Amino acid sequence: MKKHYLPLILSFALFTEANAQKIVQRDPAIEQLVAEVNADSLQSHIKKLVSFDTRHTMSTTTEEKRGIGAARRWVLSRFQEYAKQSGGRMTAMIDSWVLKPDGKRVDKDQDMGNVMGILKGTDPNDDRIFIVSGHIDSRVTNVMNREATAPGANDDGSGTATVIELARVMAKAQFPATVIFLVVSGEEQGLLGADYLAQKAVNEKWNIEAIMNNDIVGSNNSNETRIIDNTRVRIFSEGLPAFELDKKATGIRNMGQENDGKARQLARYAKEIGERYVDNLEVVMVYRNDRFLRGGDHTPFVNRGFAAVRVTEMNENFDHQHQDLRTEKGTQYGDLPEFMDFEYLRKNTAMNLATLANLAKAPTTPQNVTIDTKSLTNSTTLFWQAPKSGKVKGYYVLVRETYQPFWQKKIFTTKNGINIPYSKDHYFFAVQAVGEDGNESLPILPKVGM
Repeated sequence: MKKHYLPLILSFALFTEANAQKIVQRDPAIEQLVAEVNADSLQSHIKKLVSFDTRHTMSTTTEEKRGIGAARRWVLSRFQEYAKQSGGRMTAMIDSWVLKPDGKRVDKDQDMGNVMGILKGTDPNDDRIFIVSGHIDSRVTNVMNREATAPGANDDGSGTATVIELARVMAKAQFPATVIFLVVSGEEQGLLGADYLAQKAVNEKWNIEAIMNNDIVGSNNSNETRIIDNTRVRIFSEGLPAFELDKKATGIRNMGQENDGKARQLARYAKEIGERYVDNLEVVMVYRNDRFLRGGDHTPFVNRGFAAVRVTEMNENFDHQHQDLRTEKGTQYGDLPEFMDFEYLRKNTAMNLATLANLAKAPTTPQNVTIDTKSLTNSTTLFWQAPKSGKVKGYYVLVRETYQPFWQKKIFTTKNGINIPYSKDHYFFAVQAVGEDGNESLPILPKVGM
């Protein structure tokens, strides 16, 4: 047994050490895009959004300088302007529909619209879609108050500004896959715009591989502590899939994959890639779909089987969320730009960019990843097939102990299978396709081989 395994162990140790630098290297093209994300630019986006006085879902859609309609048209104009540098690959639109009263937070017919900037992929064989989103609507204390001034600087001007800034920076770049810059309406009235689009994606069979939803990402302190912390951002993700869990439960239980749903894998990916490219930022994974008593636009996508996560600041300040503008006992309430940290917002926006760009540049995921469980061994054999599209220079086999939250090792190979001296009883495994520039696809966990 020693003679059989010794060469494998030695070669693996040497290979891992030799390639440690390659794994953490940054793609120069993505590094340049990350460097172009600008705090002043983000601040200007937010100031313009705040200038519309209110962006309440049920506010006016006909006035030129006030209300949600004017705000949507301005975002559309930004996307159209940025599209000019895309060589014809980016288009912009407002996807419109009429909202009917629901007896809850919608009390009249209302014109609705999601603003979309669509940066078409360059590979005609690659139908993947990656989405980054924020919601444009704002509110005050009374969710039905459509007339009061509702600046919505951080909730969710910050998420909307993130999406606008990413469109500005990424429009001139080329990616094999399609990236959609999405600004939705109706979040505060019940995730209405996201629900509309998620169902449309199902009906039209969009191949959405990941959604990064940004909601409240621009403030650096809580109202309880006031301690400034602009070095951490949270990503919420579910572990078990909400979609068709009854059909998947047996397989999840057999493989012990309760912590490995699509959203959780995306969150791990965003942490690794975001921290790779953005200095002085820790991506903190939270093992829940969202916060208590709150909701986010990723959830309608999660509920339909897509990989979607919520990005949000580390410490929320509730003095500046869902509040009427006022001063009480020396405390200023309301969601105003002066309570934001635009350098922190820059870092969070850059984390989104790095994640999206790395995904959109990578090949599609490996196909038919399987693990051999037919015999009792202390090693593990994995097999897979090449991705459907994309130029591949090799694959990473990811390894982690069953109780560990993050992947611990990445083993590179140019083959479509591997035998490694790690017991399948003790470890989880996944496989990523690696493109010519080193960009990794999302990980695919193996199924039991037949």
